[in-house]
Amino acid sequence: MLNIFFIGLISFFTDISTEMVYPLIPLYLVGTFGATHALVGIIEGIAESLASLLKIYSGYLTDKFQKKKLIAFSGYVPGLIYKLALIFAGSWVGILAARVIDRAGKGIRTSPRDVLVSESTDKDNMGKAFGLHKALDMFGAGLGILILYLIIRNSGAADGDYDYKRLFALSMIPAVLGLFMFIFVKEKKQARKEIKSVPFWKNIKNIDGQLKLYLLVVFLFTLGNSSKAFLILRAKSAGFDEMTVILLFLLFHIFAAALSMPLGKLSDKIGRKHLLVPGYITFALCYFGFAFASGKWQMLVVFILFGVYTAMITGVERAFVAEIAPPQLKGTMLGLHSTAAGIALLPASIIAGLLWDMFGAAVPFIFGASLSLIAAALLIIFMSPGKALHKTT
Repeated sequence: MLNIFFIGLISFFTDISTEMVYPLIPLYLVGTFGATHALVGIIEGIAESLASLLKIYSGYLTDKFQKKKLIAFSGYVPGLIYKLALIFAGSWVGILAARVIDRAGKGIRTSPRDVLVSESTDKDNMGKAFGLHKALDMFGAGLGILILYLIIRNSGAADGDYDYKRLFALSMIPAVLGLFMFIFVKEKKQARKEIKSVPFWKNIKNIDGQLKLYLLVVFLFTLGNSSKAFLILRAKSAGFDEMTVILLFLLFHIFAAALSMPLGKLSDKIGRKHLLVPGYITFALCYFGFAFASGKWQMLVVFILFGVYTAMITGVERAFVAEIAPPQLKGTMLGLHSTAAGIALLPASIIAGLLWDMFGAAVPFIFGASLSLIAAALLIIFMSPGKALHKTT
């Protein structure tokens, strides 16, 4: 678990850096550049989709060359370039370019990093391993939000008149610390010369049928799971000011971080399906809450519940894919999982933005909740009780 801890520290520092910036992006776009909700959705959708499309190719390269650490490192470097791009952006086009740079880095690093995590543990502790990594990731994100809050509060800019560029510059410090953590990460070398290298699309044709089904479910679910930028805008439309919105996101990350490892361990005991299905149902409850919450305390409860959902799903689904994938295709399959979600992110965010602008803030969340319930039903009906989804012996 020590190697996983250091991999987790990379994500810890990187997410401090990311979350010192991310809650400000939709506010920056709407408040400074006059962006519509639809434009915010397009920007986030393009950036996230690009990242996910890169994940499968990154995973393929990881399997082919076995340079997991090097490929992962090259994916974390764009985090620094992203902050510089934000500093020099003079329009929403510049923000789009910056977001694309950042998400491209995520697309490169995610698959090799997840392979590093999966190869640093045994199958019986896969959920625990991914849960530990996710916990450090989310603790870092929460700390980043807290730092952002304290900087804004102490600068006297709590009324919304932020020095955005100064905040962007300060966020580069933890990003550098994250890159430094690579010194301590050890890579498991595997001799795979006997395996003939073939294009990744040919490998996809031969993957497990249950994994194909799950990828379809992920795609459908993600069509309703738009960018978290809309959660920020929804909280603001419900009467929260910018400072309180930041604290709501802090609360979300605290709960996600605290529960990720315990729920990951639970999935090792009871099976992945028994957390994935309740996770999708919890997401639906969250989105119905975002749609109909009429008071600030209700919105507070919904953000806490969203943290619970995140802990139930994120690490568990990666553990499931990692253990069901053939060893020589682990990176490709982890990348394919992320790509399936990513292909849906662009239409998901565009649909959410358009629904918001045309019908009001509640409608995109009702749409997302409905798709999540359909995804849960598909898992219940069609996902067979294979060993990858149930307790190992």
